[in-house]
Amino acid sequence: MTGVFHAYDVRGIWGDGIDARLSERIGRAVALHLRPATACVGHDMRPSALPAKDALIRGLRAHGVAVTEIGLASTPMQYFATGHGNFDAGVQVTASHNPSQYIGFKISRKDVVPVGGDSGLKDIERLVLSEDPLDPPPGTAPGALTSRDIRKDYAAHVARFHRPGKRRLKVVADCANGMGSLEVDLGLSRLGHDLTVLFPELDGTFPNHEANPLRHENLRDLQEAVLARGADCGVAFDGDADRACFVDEKGQVVTNDLLTALIAGEVLPDEPAGSAVVYDLRSSRVVPETVTALGGRPIRERVGHAFMKARLRKEKGAFGGEYSGHFYFRDNWHADSGVIASTLVLNRLSREAVPFSGILAPLRRYRQTGEINFEVHDKDGKIREIADAFRDGEVDFVDGVTVNYPDWWFNVRKSNTEPLLRLNLEGLTPAAFEAGKARVMPFLGTPVDR
Repeated sequence: MTGVFHAYDVRGIWGDGIDARLSERIGRAVALHLRPATACVGHDMRPSALPAKDALIRGLRAHGVAVTEIGLASTPMQYFATGHGNFDAGVQVTASHNPSQYIGFKISRKDVVPVGGDSGLKDIERLVLSEDPLDPPPGTAPGALTSRDIRKDYAAHVARFHRPGKRRLKVVADCANGMGSLEVDLGLSRLGHDLTVLFPELDGTFPNHEANPLRHENLRDLQEAVLARGADCGVAFDGDADRACFVDEKGQVVTNDLLTALIAGEVLPDEPAGSAVVYDLRSSRVVPETVTALGGRPIRERVGHAFMKARLRKEKGAFGGEYSGHFYFRDNWHADSGVIASTLVLNRLSREAVPFSGILAPLRRYRQTGEINFEVHDKDGKIREIADAFRDGEVDFVDGVTVNYPDWWFNVRKSNTEPLLRLNLEGLTPAAFEAGKARVMPFLGTPVDR
């Protein structure tokens, strides 16, 4: 994929990569490639979202596609609208956690099946970048344009995941001026907890901090608020609210693989024995160990929402979780939802007398590096070099190179868009962790902050 077309979506700077003309051509290309009779379109709060959305819809309607607009929406709301409304295609106009000058498009087929690089997005890219005007056949009538308010139905959908315990929690939610504000209003605010909301105002310039909770500097306001209010936990949403990240009552960041293990404990008791839980290969060994102990079947998958969703469908699993904070649910059209994940975590906390950190303590038993980036221009060559050097371990190439040893493991994989390799390493003991780092780090050099 090149330019503004990436592995899982279209994303770039408005006016310098994406403009109204390109947005309309994307609409035309989606119509030509997917051949939908109907499409559902939502948009986020960015300054460029409205002109990008309007141009996209012009392109779709030019080919006779009947378009239903749902207005301002989070990405999970758009997924819900597409699935619940039985639309042939769905497009969310958003750039997720990127800075305000960015805009983009997340495209899905019927049943909210994602359109990624190897599942249609490359074909759409070829059409958009071609010299073809992408005109409809002569005599094609413009598709109808209607609007729909999905908020009531969406709130009812999220509420179905609420199974509260006896304890009323003190919760802080950081919306980062993004679409998490709607998720809090339609979801978390209705759970009966004592809720404090940070930065709920929709503002696509992100005046308080970047809407990317994976960068720990963006969690400082949340951590401070949790400690100041004596809250039981805090949750942060990214810009389009398809991701959620937590801190415990001490303000300590909860890694998302541990949340995968925790949420599996909420999902699996209602499923038949051997039900699949899909997790990405950056996750701690705690995840497959926990899923197995719960009677589930852990399924390891490569990184990326298109791969995770496809594997969840294939395995007929009920739930999947990624290290990035994307959590997928069969009963949500296999799509990711930050608010559903948050609801399930709060369900668990409300049943427990012990604090969040106490619930997490058994899961925090191994040491992890987290994801570390290294600038490497010959990415494939370096991966081959590492694989050759670590042949004494169990090596696989599911996504980059993963090497497993009895008491430690690591994965090195490529960035899709930058000259970076990303390292994740875990040791089952402090000694194994340090020894593993000492072996791997010399191959990669000095970490960079990207």
